[in-house]
Amino acid sequence: MAASPEPLPRARLDSRRQRVLGWVFALGLLFLLLAALEGAVRARMWLLTGSFGPAHRFEHDPASGLRIPVRNQRTAKVRTDSRGFRSPELDDPKPPGRIRLAFAGASNTFCVEASSNEATWPHLVWEGLGRRYPEVSFDYLNAASGGYAVEAIHRSLERRVAPLAPDVVVISFTNNDVVKDTRALARARGLYAGGKETGSWLARHSQLAFFLERNLRIRNRRAEALGTRGRLRFEPREISGVYRDRVAALLKAAQRTAPVVMATTFSYRARRGQSPAEQREATADAFYYMPYLTPETLLAAFEEYNRVVREAARDTGVLLVDLEHAVPGDDRHFADSVHFTDAGCLNAAALISRALADSEAFRRLVRRAAPPPRAT
Repeated sequence: MAASPEPLPRARLDSRRQRVLGWVFALGLLFLLLAALEGAVRARMWLLTGSFGPAHRFEHDPASGLRIPVRNQRTAKVRTDSRGFRSPELDDPKPPGRIRLAFAGASNTFCVEASSNEATWPHLVWEGLGRRYPEVSFDYLNAASGGYAVEAIHRSLERRVAPLAPDVVVISFTNNDVVKDTRALARARGLYAGGKETGSWLARHSQLAFFLERNLRIRNRRAEALGTRGRLRFEPREISGVYRDRVAALLKAAQRTAPVVMATTFSYRARRGQSPAEQREATADAFYYMPYLTPETLLAAFEEYNRVVREAARDTGVLLVDLEHAVPGDDRHFADSVHFTDAGCLNAAALISRALADSEAFRRLVRRAAPPPRAT
């Protein structure tokens, strides 16, 4: 009969228990620390966005093939309708005599940094025109979505906006095509390897992980650009020719969609004449997406792409509002490099609504929509 194993001495058992308890205690402290940091990051997000999580979410739209804001979404700052537009629900079909405004663009039109739907510049344009022409019924749709370049705006216009019979289409151009085109050039020259923007599964569920991953990507991209012994050097007109074709095609599609079409250049916080420190602050977010540029080349690219928008608007005969430097380039009007605060939205809306109201084409719409005067 085999002898049974001798029990471990009590001192060894106590030592093992202490090690296990020590690990459990350390893991518990680590969990509490991570939970506290997660809470701090989410509290900071609440102060900045009014939400403990993302300000809004996206989904795939099978009809257009586009990424659009989630339909019927309600967050602290963002409300969307049943189509994913950041605007009130629309009557479909459009009632007789109603003037429908459609706003097409990207994040600078969706205005996620605005404190509410009512603080976005498309809503303020609609509101301002309603006050100026109280005898006319207006509605509007904000069909913009973050990340859209001209080709996506074009597809959204044809697939999502045109079926709703807008009378006015306002297209707000964006810096996203500068990102797209300069990235292609930087990749071709071996200056940019790219990388995904969405982050890991953990980053999609933890704001702390998202914050850490994003800052690590910023550091890696800066190191990547600096490691090339230089930045991307190019003449902006090298790449703006194809952009002009895209812009012209979009404006012509808008003219087939609505009798009144307006284009706006895009505004940005950085300005020539700012000090180097001011320019670095004003372009910090832009360099997250374009680390291979300098403030000088970034401004040159922005200026060139806005020049193309002006030229295409002139050649196609659409209305133009030049926002490039019309909104003051400071932290009161800009939340980051290119997105407006509430004050910036107010400024942009005043310029756009005034330009529409002063347009003879728009006044013709108003005259046709206004009820006939009552017989005395």
